[in-house]
Amino acid sequence: METIRLTMAQALVRFLENQYIDVDGDVSRFVRGVFIIPGHGNVVGLGQALTQEAHALEVYQGKNEQGMAQAAVAFAKQMKRKQIFAVTSSVGPGAANMVTACGTATANNIPVLVLPGDVYACRQPDPVLQQVEQTHNLSISTNDAFKAVCRYWDRIVRPEQLMSAAISAFRTLTDPANTGAVCLALPQDVEGEAYDYPVSFFKKRIWRLERRPATEAALAEAAEAVRAARKPMLICGGGVRYSEAHTEFRHFAETLGIPFAETQAGKSAIEWTHPLNLGGVGVTGCSAANDIAKEADLVIGVGTRYTDFTTSSKWLWSGACKFVNINVSEFQSLKMEAIPVVADAKDALPRLEKLLAGYKPAYAGEIEAARKKWAEELDRLDSFAFADTADWKPIINDANADSAKRFAKDLNAGLTQTSVLGAINAMMADTDVAIGAAGSLPGDMQRMWRPRAQDTYNMEYGYSTMGYEVAGALGVKLAIGADREVYAFCGDGSFNMLHGELVTAMQERQKINICLFDNASFGCINNLQVGHGNKTLCTELRYRSEEGLFGDFMSIDYAKVAEGYGCKGYTVRTMEELKAAFEDAKTVKDRPVLFDIKVLPKTMTDGYGSWWRVGDTEVSERPENIAAYQDHLAHVKDARKY
Repeated sequence: METIRLTMAQALVRFLENQYIDVDGDVSRFVRGVFIIPGHGNVVGLGQALTQEAHALEVYQGKNEQGMAQAAVAFAKQMKRKQIFAVTSSVGPGAANMVTACGTATANNIPVLVLPGDVYACRQPDPVLQQVEQTHNLSISTNDAFKAVCRYWDRIVRPEQLMSAAISAFRTLTDPANTGAVCLALPQDVEGEAYDYPVSFFKKRIWRLERRPATEAALAEAAEAVRAARKPMLICGGGVRYSEAHTEFRHFAETLGIPFAETQAGKSAIEWTHPLNLGGVGVTGCSAANDIAKEADLVIGVGTRYTDFTTSSKWLWSGACKFVNINVSEFQSLKMEAIPVVADAKDALPRLEKLLAGYKPAYAGEIEAARKKWAEELDRLDSFAFADTADWKPIINDANADSAKRFAKDLNAGLTQTSVLGAINAMMADTDVAIGAAGSLPGDMQRMWRPRAQDTYNMEYGYSTMGYEVAGALGVKLAIGADREVYAFCGDGSFNMLHGELVTAMQERQKINICLFDNASFGCINNLQVGHGNKTLCTELRYRSEEGLFGDFMSIDYAKVAEGYGCKGYTVRTMEELKAAFEDAKTVKDRPVLFDIKVLPKTMTDGYGSWWRVGDTEVSERPENIAAYQDHLAHVKDARKY
């Protein structure tokens, strides 16, 4: 057997260089590149290997370990899991910073390879810098924390272990049913240890994206259930986009006349104007989808995980409603006590459609009426404006509603969140990509965002990771290229948590557009807090007064923060300023842009016939808490049990 002597790290990089993926006969390189923050745990071993062995791989310098890993998540998501980045950090705190991003990847079934440095396998210099010594088990390091958030985890304690570990890693990364984050922990001494690797290990390896076919028996059972239904509805989940079953899903819905709702991951598979598109469903859904859902007697879920936001904590559909689930994951297909069709959507939908030839649901104008009702509400939200009058009320008219007028006074601002979102949506080009993750904006966007082209919506809501937005915008930009724009929608809370990859975007001359909605608060959490009978506590960004954090709202010039990095910054307090800034930003080509938009608290969208189960308190001195708990009990009584 022909061999070549390489260090473990050199062998790893050479292996990464030669991994390809075959999607329906289209073969392409699977690993685009590597994000790295060098430290003592990876700079000498893996860093040397990247210098020597990386040829096609693109190497980017990250600024925060979580940030660069989140960029990798967004990249793979935008690429529909057909290409990935690897991410490497030093040992200890650098590695721990990537744990959150791995949770993001795994919760969303997005492939990401993390390569954290690790403590010495030989243990001779223990305890080394950044080593956590667990006295009951010296084999434990910070990297054991990745086990909870990764689909596959391994530690390479001998250089020859790399071969089996790498195969298992890429088996997982290319498995549509079980993909997510993969961690290969690299002890820093083993990174530099050499082994005579078989040359065959480095041959061009093509991982075929297998499309799991549905069984005839499963399709027959599903077809029988659909035929028995009078008012079925479809749910377009992320699996539709990842399997690239856009055409098949559309044809299925149109041929049979079945309306469909969207999850956050499924949104933009079909344009919003489609006459059967009901929009977002569930807790952050709109009235069109939720009204139809309450009358549905069958749900055909395609590529969805049925999170609590999709199902309104399993309250939205009645106990009599039946489910058919088409999903590559057997685990996901069995949710909601469904008839499981364990299959790729691109394979299953056309075959199921044939079995349903001649079927028509019993809708008689309900779909058109629901869409018309929601269109009228969208017009209201687009035009909702602030008025400094005694009778003006914000959309979220709760016990803390006065904060909107206080913010307007303290920051000399008067824009509403819904009107800004509608205006930006209208000004963006059809092929521009919107990205978001956390706060009140995902709810507003699932309801209000109107995609006009396929795959132009990249919302991370499986983990709802604050800080994903700026880093994710960089990842999306690397995926879509210079000819298209990406707009990140984030609140001031998310921006303050993590925006270091703004520097990376500047360094790489990548234009990303950051739409920063500054309402000086964790707005959606304040709504939740107050709406369940509590007083405001640490959910607003105010100066400390004698009573606590209840002084004036803080006015932070985020445009200047961006300008300090070298980005183009705009301060926006009026609709005229927004439109002027948006037009001017189109002339910027080689650096990031940040729109510092001051929007009033309490001007985001509200619930539309949904419910979300949270931990209401059973005992309290406040009658408002007790009322919230009684409402909780009433909804739990009506919710499906599993």
